[in-house]
Amino acid sequence: MPTSPQPSTLGLVLEEYAELPASEPNGPVTDDRISSRHNRINYIGEVPDGSGRKYLPDLNGPLHLLDGDSRHTYLDFAEEFPDFLSWRGLGSGFGFVAFHPEFEDNGTFYTVHTETPDAPGESTYEPQPYSTGGVQSVVTEWTADDPSADVFRGTHREVFRFRFRTQIHAIQQIDFNPTAEPGDEDYGLLYLAVGDGGIGVSTDVPQDMGTPAGKILRIDPSGDDAPNGQYGIPASNPFVDREDALGEIYAVGMRDPHRFSWDAGGEHRMFLGHIGQHAIEGIYDVDAGDNFGWPVIEGRLAYRNENQCYLYPLTAEMEQAGYDYPVTSYDHDKPANWSCNSDSGHAISGGLVHRGDLPGLRGKYVFGDLVEGRVYFSDLPEMVDDGDAEAPIHELALYDEGGTRMRMPDLVGDGRADLRFGTDAEDNLYLLAKGNGTVWKVADTKRAPVPKPVEPAIADELVASYDFEHPFAARDDREEDQGLSKTLIQLVNGEEDMRVDDGAHPGSNNSLQIHSAAESPTGEAWKAGVWDRDGAESLGAFNGAEGITVMGWVKMTGQNPTPGYNAIGLTGVLSGDSEGHNVRALLELIQVDGELRLVALGRRLDGGESQTFAASTDWEDLLPDGEWVHLAATFDYTTGEMALYRNGRALSGFYTKDGDPWQVDGTGTTASDPKGIKIGGSFPQDGSERNPCNCRLDGLMFFDDDLSRSEVARQHRRMERSRP
Repeated sequence: MPTSPQPSTLGLVLEEYAELPASEPNGPVTDDRISSRHNRINYIGEVPDGSGRKYLPDLNGPLHLLDGDSRHTYLDFAEEFPDFLSWRGLGSGFGFVAFHPEFEDNGTFYTVHTETPDAPGESTYEPQPYSTGGVQSVVTEWTADDPSADVFRGTHREVFRFRFRTQIHAIQQIDFNPTAEPGDEDYGLLYLAVGDGGIGVSTDVPQDMGTPAGKILRIDPSGDDAPNGQYGIPASNPFVDREDALGEIYAVGMRDPHRFSWDAGGEHRMFLGHIGQHAIEGIYDVDAGDNFGWPVIEGRLAYRNENQCYLYPLTAEMEQAGYDYPVTSYDHDKPANWSCNSDSGHAISGGLVHRGDLPGLRGKYVFGDLVEGRVYFSDLPEMVDDGDAEAPIHELALYDEGGTRMRMPDLVGDGRADLRFGTDAEDNLYLLAKGNGTVWKVADTKRAPVPKPVEPAIADELVASYDFEHPFAARDDREEDQGLSKTLIQLVNGEEDMRVDDGAHPGSNNSLQIHSAAESPTGEAWKAGVWDRDGAESLGAFNGAEGITVMGWVKMTGQNPTPGYNAIGLTGVLSGDSEGHNVRALLELIQVDGELRLVALGRRLDGGESQTFAASTDWEDLLPDGEWVHLAATFDYTTGEMALYRNGRALSGFYTKDGDPWQVDGTGTTASDPKGIKIGGSFPQDGSERNPCNCRLDGLMFFDDDLSRSEVARQHRRMERSRP
């Protein structure tokens, strides 16, 4: 079964190596995931000629060479091919380059790029039925007149062409086995990772041995016995003698074989990072003749296209089919309130086994999630091919050159990192991102304790938590919940611009900027939250809750309250019948007897009265402008008691209503799911506004328990000392 990545004490220290120039797709882009990229650099490797030059393909067309501090555009596909297509499909464009192991002498290298559906040229094999949205993948051989030149001059010929039905899952990578030596049967043979063209969900194409789609192919580019006469079919290929199979096929049953590599040491195993359909992102150990089972199975589970929301146990027939399973994998873990049929934004980026001298990393397979930019490793001895269990996955921390712990979206400046990996002749490890076109070299590793932002004694009560360091991979204007409920919230009106570089406490890099309409750059109130007309089922821990605690960091950053308003909304949990304003538990500033005060405002029963506990101290002393302050409010619905805390210390205060407005009877709140969470004002569904705040918020936490005074104090101290 898929494993859940666990944080490691090991981290990578990244130093900026290069920033490649901006580039643009060559057509009418309709997908922001293409148009919003600085460029679309796809890999970094070293030219195998002893020069030390690094090469970087850019899907938008250029092939860059880095030679020390100088950069050259060696070749540009947008200029070379009139039918070149880089604007539709995340993998379209100039996908990859593979230098022949004897490039220094023969000047030969190979590339793969996509062309328009109607581009002239005959498919090597019968094309898939395709629509106008399809692409053609073309493999080309190039021969340089001078292999040492910084700009290509020479000849080229077409080696292989295949037409796909859609614009996705075409040919991702081509490469030579760098561990093969002259005389080895694998030496000089070219591998092609061919996707299923996006139709594996509805056809058996990946299992059809008569088509290249959904396969890894292995060809001899110096041969001529292929159907088009432009390459050879190695006699050692596993299906070469099977009448119903293409001789080029090396392995089958793939949806999107994204990246593959060989271990430079040990047994020279070949590893593939495979992007799944429903939930499974897998790493496979690739051997000749393997069948990874798509679309019959995904990972180690059964796939059914009629119900993509679920994966099922394998049938006896599937278990006996001889499919190969991942040596390690993880699942998408979609947020609770995100449609299972919607893209969760996750995708694996296959990496490499590190054989360099980075402490603690040697012999580990390093890979990642290309969208989120998380970097993982698994230990090679635990990555057992055909094993019953999968290798554990460990997440590597990332540090900038100054030693500050970072996340890749912070380094990139974009919630979608588009992470890739590369290496060079000295086994250095590189990370690169399309989001800002930057390449980082891993300069060192670093050991540090795994940060634990929540007191262990109260971790099981943490229903929802937002640190604004975790943009949702599929949508930058959503923030992922670090609590147990996995409830996604929306950043309203300011979207991703609401995340600002201003952490409230050690270890925090970002916070949430909220505004009234008067101070907002967009002319609309910036706020956040989630609101569900039918009740937020993922927040069901607050259904009938006997206690709630709301806490977080606040910094006032503008005029408060906004003229015309008599309240300042911070954050809280909505009631089960709320239209976006009524709450069960709220931190806010409101008018009490004509004076603005910091309050805990709660409601036990839907439709019932609220009670307010107001701090005695002047609010401007509690929340000085420009200063981060930690606030907490606790609500005990069984006794009617509330409390307020500032920087871990209880505040003196008073209740604003006499009697028993909550109708306390020793039980909890109404047995209904709250309608959601509001942050920075009312109506997170972007309706009316009653209490806008001009402030920043960080480290928001919502517990389904009224924490004790000592628990609040310990949690505050933990956050103050949380620097990794």
